[in-house]
Amino acid sequence: MNLHLFIPNLFWPDSTFHEIYQDLSLPAIEILFTKSIQTKDESRGVEDWLCKAFGVEKQQDIPVAPLTLLADKAGDIEVGNGYWLRADPVHLRVEHEQVLLADSRTFSISLEEACQFVEVINKHFAEDDFSPSFEMDNRRKLISLLPLSADRWYLYMQTPPILQTHLLSETAAKNINEYFPYGTEGMFWKGILNEIQMLLYEHPLNQAREQRGDLAINGIWLWGGGVIPKLVTSPYAHVWSNDVFPRSLARACGANHTELPVSFGSLQQQYEPGRHFVFLDSLHGKSEYGDAYGWRESLKELEKEWFEPALNMLRNNVINQVTITTINKGESISFSITKNNLYKFWRMGKSFSTYAN
Repeated sequence: MNLHLFIPNLFWPDSTFHEIYQDLSLPAIEILFTKSIQTKDESRGVEDWLCKAFGVEKQQDIPVAPLTLLADKAGDIEVGNGYWLRADPVHLRVEHEQVLLADSRTFSISLEEACQFVEVINKHFAEDDFSPSFEMDNRRKLISLLPLSADRWYLYMQTPPILQTHLLSETAAKNINEYFPYGTEGMFWKGILNEIQMLLYEHPLNQAREQRGDLAINGIWLWGGGVIPKLVTSPYAHVWSNDVFPRSLARACGANHTELPVSFGSLQQQYEPGRHFVFLDSLHGKSEYGDAYGWRESLKELEKEWFEPALNMLRNNVINQVTITTINKGESISFSITKNNLYKFWRMGKSFSTYAN
């Protein structure tokens, strides 16, 4: 059994915040790192790395939408050859002359609410009395969102737009003015996003959400556009994840996929031969939204439930190889270790924070 742990934001993004690592006891991960072979590569982020791992080529965008659609689509929806964009609900907040974006990791939304919001948006464009003066204006009438999941909405177009977008994960907790869609049609779609923002701003459903202490859903974010990839391959026999994108990649290439167990011990009970890919995302949102305490607690939990058991299983020949990959400052960093590497006594131990620099 080979184990590949993919852990976004394993290191705190602000390298000057040394106090974040103070008094963290992480002996297992430190041993794994000290004895491992380290490799680095460029990476735009989580979705970019996952696509490369599964042989998915970048199109205008990283084609997240047509792939997650495989997991979300209703029975009567065909992915087909058309162009799909994610059009996910977001919360936008004005702060110091900036408009900051928060994704669904910071709020809850029911499928019923999602359908109500989408109905308002779709009705607005369907009844649009805008007088078309050029081809792009005709596209307004064709805007129709599909809320196939509470927090994953989709937009379908028969012909690809001349448009590139930023990943939602790139935009989270950032000023959206620097991340709007761009390209020949960028201004048109920026106008659509602003129009939807104004449409949702005073929606009664948002007023009800705010009264009960929930964040308003006052915008959508377009990202991850593309057509269904012709080829998706998997080096893994089994994918373990609670995130829809790794599960969608596994589905696209026929690999086994299962929801993430609470610990390595639970995974071992469902053991099967081959390479296992485990997507551990408990640090991801906490890092992006500056939750230092939550990030530290989650890292402690990973040490206890994953790193310690993995190290013990490696020592006992239950696992042949452990690889730990994270994304940090525009590059992916992988640490690979076999049992033989554990005997490299000349590799002196280093603190976990050393690898974050």
